[in-house]
Amino acid sequence: MSTTSLPTPAHAAELRSALLAAGFTADGLLDLLGAPAYAALARSETVPALRATRAGGDGPLASLVRLFLLQQPVPYAHAERALPVEAALADGWLRRDGDELRATVDVRPYGGPDGEDWFIVSDLGCAVGGAGGIGSREEGVVLGVGGASTTLAGITVRTPVGSALDVGTGSGIQALHAAQHATRVTATDVNPRALEFTRLTLALSGAQQAELLTGSLFEPVGAATYDLIVSNPPFVISPGARLTYRDGGMGGDDLCRTLVQQAGDRLNPGGYAQFLGNWQHVEGEDWRDRLRSWVPRGCDAWIVQRDVQDVTQYAELWLRDAGDHRTDPAEYARRYEEWLDEFEAQGTKSVGFGWITLRRTDAAEPSIVIEEWPHTVEQPLGDAVLAHFARQDYLREHDDAALLEAHFVLAAEVVQEQVGAPGAEDPEHVVLRQSRGMMRATKVDTVGAGFAGVCDGSLSAGRILDAIAQLMQEDAVMLRDRTPEAIRMLVEQGFLEPVARPAQ
Repeated sequence: MSTTSLPTPAHAAELRSALLAAGFTADGLLDLLGAPAYAALARSETVPALRATRAGGDGPLASLVRLFLLQQPVPYAHAERALPVEAALADGWLRRDGDELRATVDVRPYGGPDGEDWFIVSDLGCAVGGAGGIGSREEGVVLGVGGASTTLAGITVRTPVGSALDVGTGSGIQALHAAQHATRVTATDVNPRALEFTRLTLALSGAQQAELLTGSLFEPVGAATYDLIVSNPPFVISPGARLTYRDGGMGGDDLCRTLVQQAGDRLNPGGYAQFLGNWQHVEGEDWRDRLRSWVPRGCDAWIVQRDVQDVTQYAELWLRDAGDHRTDPAEYARRYEEWLDEFEAQGTKSVGFGWITLRRTDAAEPSIVIEEWPHTVEQPLGDAVLAHFARQDYLREHDDAALLEAHFVLAAEVVQEQVGAPGAEDPEHVVLRQSRGMMRATKVDTVGAGFAGVCDGSLSAGRILDAIAQLMQEDAVMLRDRTPEAIRMLVEQGFLEPVARPAQ
C-alpha cells in the first residue's frame, strides 16, 4: 500500500477561499479550457488542457490547473499569485522542486447539485478510473471522481435524514453529498488513506466533517442503524484482490451479495440503502433469481441492470483500468488467462452492472422489482427512486376493484407516438414515452391509449372504461375484467399518477 504522506486540513478554509477567488471551479475550468479540453480531462487526456493553460498565460487559474489537475511544475512566483503558498507547503498540499512547486495530491473542482463549489481530493493522476485507465497498480491508490461515483450520487435519495453511512468512501464524494442533507454522516473504508482523503475533501469543500472509521463493509459500525446507506463498493469480480479501490477480495460477486444482505439490519424503518454493483450471469441460472436471493427480509428492492459484458470484454476493461495493457505482453496474457480461468471455474458467461436500492419496510409482502434498462435516463434520479417506492405502496394497497374506483392523471412528461407503415389508416401500435426520469417507453393497445389519453383525474378508471366500451361496442364487464392489469403496469412504471377523488 502507498505510504506517501498526505496533506493536513489545518489551513483548508484559507486554501478554499484562494481557489474560489481564482475561479478554480467547475464553471471556471470550462471557461478557461473550453468544452473539448474540459471533456478530454474526463477521459484522462491532458494534452488539450495543457495547450489551453499555455494560452492562458501565468494567471492564477491557469497555474492552479497546471498544479492540481495536470500535475505540472509551476514557478513559485506564479503559484504565489494564486495560493497562500507557505500555508500550502506547511500543510503538505505542495512540495518544492528547486524554484518550482508541485502538487502532492489531485484537487478537482466538482459542482454540487445546487450549484455548490466543491473539491474532490485524490491521489495524483487518479481523478478518473474505469475504461480510461488510471494506469496505477499501487494497491492502496485512492481514486477521485469517475462515472460510477457520479452515477451513484445522482440516483441517491436526497430527503433530509438524521444519519447517513457511506461504506467504502474512497475520496469522499458520497459522504460530501450526504453531508448536505444528513445531520450525522459516517464514512468507512478498509483503506485508512481513503479516510484521510475524505477528511480533505470535506474540509476543502467547506462541508461538515464525518465520523471516519476503518474497516470492511459494516464491521466498523457494529449494530448501528442509519436512515441512508450508500456504497460504491470495490465490486469488480476479479481473481484475487490486487487493487483495494476496485477488487473486493471475495470470490465472484460475494462482496456485493454480502453488502446487500447485511444492509437490511443496518437500516432504520423507512430507510434507504443504495449501491452500485456487479453480478455474475451463471450458466443455467436466471440472473434475476440470483439477485432476488440477495434481498434481505423486511426490505423492498428495486434493482436495475444497466449493462452486461461478456467475460472477455469485462476482463479487458479492468486490465486496462490497471494499465496492464502497457506491461510486457506475456504478463498481460498471463493475467488475462487468470481472469478467464476464474470465470470458467465459476460457470460465469457474462457480468451485469447496475443499481440496487433497498427500502426498509414493515409490509407483509415486500415489493421486489428486478429489471433490465440499458437505455438513456435523465439524472438526477433520486426523486424518481422515491416515486417508484411510493407507487409500490399504492399498488400494494389497491386490489383490482380499488383500481377501477381510483382516479388517475397522465404524467405530465408522457407523449404518445403512433407507429405504423406510411399511409396506413391505423397505426400498428401506439407507444407511450416518458421524456423525464427513467424515460421509459411502453406499447399499449387502442384501449390503453384511449384510457391514458382521457385520464385527467375527473372520472374513475371504471367509468372511463365503461365509456370506451360503449364507444367501441364492447362488453363493459369484460373490459373491466381484463384492464386492471394494464392499469397496474402503467401506474407501476409512472405513466399514470393516482390523484385524490374530486369532492362530490
